[in-house]
Amino acid sequence: MTEPERPASERTDSFGSAAGGRLRVGIVGTGAIALASAVWLRQAGHEVLLWSPRGTEAGLPGTHALACTGLHPCTVAAGFVHGLAELCGDADVLLLAMPVNGHRRVMDRMLPFVRDGQVVIVSSMASLSSLYLYENAKRAGRQLTVASLGTTVLTARRESALQVRVMTRRGRVGVSALPGADIASVLALCTAMFGEGFHAQDDALQSALANVNAISHAPLAVYNWTRIERGEPWAQYHCMTPAVARVIETLDAERRALAGAYGIEVGSVEEHFARSFGVASTRLADIASELHAKRGGPPGPIRVDTRYVTEDIPYGLVFLEALGRMAGLPMPATRTLVDAASLIAGVDFRGENDLLAPLALERETVTGLRERLR
Repeated sequence: MTEPERPASERTDSFGSAAGGRLRVGIVGTGAIALASAVWLRQAGHEVLLWSPRGTEAGLPGTHALACTGLHPCTVAAGFVHGLAELCGDADVLLLAMPVNGHRRVMDRMLPFVRDGQVVIVSSMASLSSLYLYENAKRAGRQLTVASLGTTVLTARRESALQVRVMTRRGRVGVSALPGADIASVLALCTAMFGEGFHAQDDALQSALANVNAISHAPLAVYNWTRIERGEPWAQYHCMTPAVARVIETLDAERRALAGAYGIEVGSVEEHFARSFGVASTRLADIASELHAKRGGPPGPIRVDTRYVTEDIPYGLVFLEALGRMAGLPMPATRTLVDAASLIAGVDFRGENDLLAPLALERETVTGLRERLR
């Protein structure tokens, strides 16, 4: 059993050590995790450039002051660029920190500019997007190392184009590598970037199945839809009522049974919250109450195009359904949530995942998929 993460106020691990040397890190994305990672990396002594597929919201490309509040208040200088060619350039490592529903399009755009020996870290990976990048790079004649994080190292909220609030630095984060033989160097790289606390996962499928975003976010969105649709303020953990928590627990049981069908062991959603936030409670509804009392938030989404729907349904729950069909495992609760989300949003979310077809999962076997992930 792993030791629960200590509260941020009790930790001494501050920003990651640069003992591994000064790295040149290109960050794809300018959302909350991208900005938070940029701050953390700059404080660790690394060089950072950021690029967004939506354009440079910070203004003209160049160096800008990036302000951080929350866990480690500070201001750092970060570089912003307009193009992927410049971002990939001579970067030692690329960090993909953006919603999974944009991964395929961005990965396709990255391929002409990546080079042999470069490392790409996908934070956090879902729907086996890292396998998509790795296999397509190989077809293009490029030898990449693609790392998958089972969850984000940091939790954060973007407050403006140049300001981010960092709430948590997770004390234990799983990471896998493609090819699997590169896992030791990937662990050393992640430690050099962010500090201690990384542990090896068997492969990218374990990283994907360890990600609990979909099973925790989707019920919150579906069962608070009227609040979201009307743009009403609501506190997520306060609205994770015992009934909603029960739905999440049922989805979690299906996720863990699915992992078992693939010979993979993953922790429970309660263990994830304990590692991430250092809670004392053990039942999910009690954990939600404790977090609401401690943090008073975070606020729930107030737009129906929230990533809790557009990302977590097709790239989370629909992906789990696809794995279940491959393993011959019925997943009634997962199927019900996808149906409910599709009905209320008026969108067939089973047709929204653009990774399933190119990964050819409908023709794959459990053994064959595990072999591709070695």
